[in-house]
Amino acid sequence: MKKRLSDMTLEELWQLFPIILTEHNNEWGKWYEEELTYLKKYLPSNRITHINHIGSTSIDNIWAKPTIDILVEIRKEYAIQSIKKSALDAGYLLMHEDKKRLSFNKGYTIQGFSKKVFHLHVHYEGDNDELYFRDYLRDHADIAKKYERLKLSLWKPYEHNRDAYTEKKTDFVKHYSDIARKAYPDRY
Repeated sequence: MKKRLSDMTLEELWQLFPIILTEHNNEWGKWYEEELTYLKKYLPSNRITHINHIGSTSIDNIWAKPTIDILVEIRKEYAIQSIKKSALDAGYLLMHEDKKRLSFNKGYTIQGFSKKVFHLHVHYEGDNDELYFRDYLRDHADIAKKYERLKLSLWKPYEHNRDAYTEKKTDFVKHYSDIARKAYPDRY
């Protein structure tokens, strides 16, 4: 086995870190709150407008990957990369960066997943469809269950292909994010 995750191919990473779905765990909200407290020690508060728990672990009563997704929105006058060093200092690994977004993870080891796994998404303020989608599913249990069924149907066929798993959910997520933005025009 290779010594570092950075030495592994995408296919090797997908084998080591398969898609795993589990029933909702009431501890997930607590894990988010603990990580939020931890992150606030590292992230520059003067550059951040909002930090939120997003993703399926933030929605009660649906199956989810046991990964706590956290959205950090920063003020538009700062370079997105100004958060990079702070997140790295907090123990996160950079997974993706471009001019508008950063993506980090924590809890991925050469032995597989840690007990607690986090994804940190850094976006500019207002780039937050994830909040609208989350809120819409929280307010519409029938749509949340429909999303759960979609994820469960994709789980095994794409267990070792995260990109395809995510891509197959894209139309659903976009559709209900658009509906939510119209339903909650002044929320964020």
